[in-house]
Amino acid sequence: MRGLWWIGILLALGSCGRYFPQDLQPLAQQAEGMVVNDDGSITFSIDRLAINLKPMTDAELNRQFPAASSGGAASTNPYTFGDWKQPGEDWTRSRFTVIQLKVSNYQYPKVVIDPLKATITSTNNRVYRSISYAQLYDYFRAFWLGRTGQGRVDFKSRTSILRQSMYTEATTVFSGSEQEGYLVFPLLNDDVTEIRLDLEDIAVRFNYAGEAIEKVDLRFSFEREVLRGNSQEEALQANADQIRRP
Repeated sequence: MRGLWWIGILLALGSCGRYFPQDLQPLAQQAEGMVVNDDGSITFSIDRLAINLKPMTDAELNRQFPAASSGGAASTNPYTFGDWKQPGEDWTRSRFTVIQLKVSNYQYPKVVIDPLKATITSTNNRVYRSISYAQLYDYFRAFWLGRTGQGRVDFKSRTSILRQSMYTEATTVFSGSEQEGYLVFPLLNDDVTEIRLDLEDIAVRFNYAGEAIEKVDLRFSFEREVLRGNSQEEALQANADQIRRP
């Protein structure tokens, strides 16, 4: 009976702590035609058409928009919380799941990808749909302190970054050109460790009326670790100890 009591204590201690999701990485095994790159991206190629997806870390997004990522709670990076940390915390939780999409088209007269048809599905059956610019516009409008003053300035700063950097529905990649932008999804739940990202109905051929007559569906697979501990430092240390353990 005493042994069972100790087992219960150990299980309780082992289950305590918070979740600290790590960065998404490509799975080694991908669909045919996919290549995993050293920068953590995946590229699919059809002859001279290349479609590349790369999960963006908060650190990368903050470096991309440095002026908007400083100032603590006043930072206006729409993709992250910038350099803000909640008092007493040693880490900053992500705001969204952001994926960079790059398209290089040297094969077809034009290629059209609708980002709103991009979907993330986890192996535990959670589904996350791409967030549109209009939805993000409404989301950040709720942060206004008023239609004038600093609230309006911050709102305009965030939406300006979104307009310039998101991959939008209006993007057409003509022959001999390249386009890139961000796909934005809700933050993944802490219990998600493996996902597939589906890009559906990629239009590569069109008829005389401009209607798509050939489409391609692509699937990219990623994984991540989710560490547990009372702090990020503790979770990382516990994970390092486990890796070193023979």
